[in-house]
Amino acid sequence: MVAEAIDGKAFAAGLRGRIAEAVPAFQAATGRVPGLAVVLVGDDPASAVYVGSKGKATIAAGMASFEHRLPATATQDEVEALLATLNADETVDGILLQLPLPGHLDEQRAVATISPDKDVDGLTPVSAGRLALGIAGMVPCTPYGCLLLLQDRLGDLSGKDAVVIGRSILVGKPMAALLLGANATVTMAHSRTKDLPDLVRRADIVVAAVGRPEMVKGDWIKPGAIVIDVGINRLPPAAGETKGRLVGDVDYGDAAAVAGAITPVPGGVGPMTIACLLRNTLVAAHRRAGLADPEGF
Repeated sequence: MVAEAIDGKAFAAGLRGRIAEAVPAFQAATGRVPGLAVVLVGDDPASAVYVGSKGKATIAAGMASFEHRLPATATQDEVEALLATLNADETVDGILLQLPLPGHLDEQRAVATISPDKDVDGLTPVSAGRLALGIAGMVPCTPYGCLLLLQDRLGDLSGKDAVVIGRSILVGKPMAALLLGANATVTMAHSRTKDLPDLVRRADIVVAAVGRPEMVKGDWIKPGAIVIDVGINRLPPAAGETKGRLVGDVDYGDAAAVAGAITPVPGGVGPMTIACLLRNTLVAAHRRAGLADPEGF
């Protein structure tokens, strides 16, 4: 058996298309389009690329894109003042603070400044609390994208045995909460979990988000299980290479011989993150305008 590759790129393209189709109805009801503000502090090249791609995707979906750049020398007060201004801006429905911040800044304090109703990254303490309590709020984009891929593949997740490897606030913890909300039976594991391979072998669903290249091997996987690989790691260059390969947290070739379906790296989970950011912005705009959530998202 060879696992089917889960095409996150194609799924994300379809989701972005549906979002773009929903924007005109919101505009007709409110007289404006949803707006997403992205804040970049410093000049990290990778962060600049991410911010640029998010801006392009926002505009392509028919939404308003607001990009704010602060120098690497910006103070905590300057960052928080900008976020407070965006909180009060009625044209802005979503605020994303691009992480990581320069080392002298307190990321948690800055993120907590963002209004929970505009927290389209789902990282404020209020958003995390709402998710834990099952209250409607903003959900982190990457785990929500993973959930959509799983539901597309499996339909109802009720009673499925799921293992989440990784406990970060960005992916692991919200992923577990989302799976619980979908009535899966969830075990949270991590790099220090005892007998981790045996634990993973019992799972119908494996979500790997531990940050260790190719850690999860094929003999860890239950035959026919669905494997979602959130990791993205660059290996050291091999002889004759200028840069190393990108790999996930799962040994793809090894696991694909056992799993029922698996996300590749790249092209699996990655494209879902920006698509779900646009989804969150659309949902936040509806809620802020007192409208019902858009259907199908």
